[in-house]
Amino acid sequence: MPRTSHWIVRRLSHLDGILLILVLVLLGISLAVVASASGQSPARISGHLINIGLALGVMGVMANVPPHLLSRVGPPLFVAGVVLLIGVALFGEVRNGSRRWLNLGFMAFQPSELLKLALPMTLAWYFQRNEAVLRAKHFLVGGVLLLVPFLLILRQPDLGTAMMLGASGFYLLFFAGLPWKVILGGGALGAAGLPVVWSLMHDYQQRRVLTLFDPSSDPLGAGYHIIQSTIAIGSGGLFGKGWMQGTQSQLDFIPEQTTDFVFAVFGEEFGYVGVILLIGLYLAIVARGLVIAARAPTLFGRLMAATLSLNLFTYAFVNMGMVSGILPVVGVPLPLMSYGGTSMITLLLGMGILMSVATHRQLNKS
Repeated sequence: MPRTSHWIVRRLSHLDGILLILVLVLLGISLAVVASASGQSPARISGHLINIGLALGVMGVMANVPPHLLSRVGPPLFVAGVVLLIGVALFGEVRNGSRRWLNLGFMAFQPSELLKLALPMTLAWYFQRNEAVLRAKHFLVGGVLLLVPFLLILRQPDLGTAMMLGASGFYLLFFAGLPWKVILGGGALGAAGLPVVWSLMHDYQQRRVLTLFDPSSDPLGAGYHIIQSTIAIGSGGLFGKGWMQGTQSQLDFIPEQTTDFVFAVFGEEFGYVGVILLIGLYLAIVARGLVIAARAPTLFGRLMAATLSLNLFTYAFVNMGMVSGILPVVGVPLPLMSYGGTSMITLLLGMGILMSVATHRQLNKS
């Protein structure tokens, strides 16, 4: 029995206390909001609880894996992810006009989710291996490693995931020391290429961008999501209508209110004050992640912790922006709040990596 207790204590010692408390508070809020948004549906609530439980278990396991072992897993995961993305392009299942899933018989799997962690892990491993001799060619290789999965995901089409993957890769390249002249040059080139990007976008993607500027132009079509979500957030006022008292959500005016638009439900029920507190909670998690990054003893740990922290911020910013009508609707869930097992597990895997970097002080730099 003492041996078992000692083993449990050792495993728990790799859970960063501050980060764990912040994550648990956010998950508790998520459970309450999903319960309200689903009309207290037993299936939704139990499903969300199962997703949370599985994701927390995965986070705990990941927190106990030393970073130097994680760094070795990155490249084979990346290769497997790219091969699976090619498989999607050739044999993937089509849903709502998008080819994003591989049907494995017992489940449908989105390989793009695997790349959300495999890409930064691979880039961090690559830059740590070349830490002493970093040159322009290494950043060029890093850019190619980013571009391959980005283009494969973009052609599915899955603009939201492609954007998040691109942001993740950019953050890691930036923290690895990407020169400012390259960043500014790339930004100018990207701005100049916007007309080309616009011409390559699908019709529904163009409609989403145009609807952002005038949702009333298609109030029952492309503009419906933005109109209903902004009505819900605005009607919440300063302190909100109260838990399960939101008219927009309870009368099912908000589309996808347990997933992509769960923030509209939260804003209606808890108001401006609740939204500010929720943003503060996200910023606290990001701040803790950046502190972990600053204290990490290896380049791999620093790059992974900083990138994962900013990834969470980007997810939250993009989701809140699209729900409140300041960004186009791109199908990005609100991190650790939206219903969904795959995104929950992926995000808490990232939190587990953060905890691993924070609590494993003696690291192998190889």
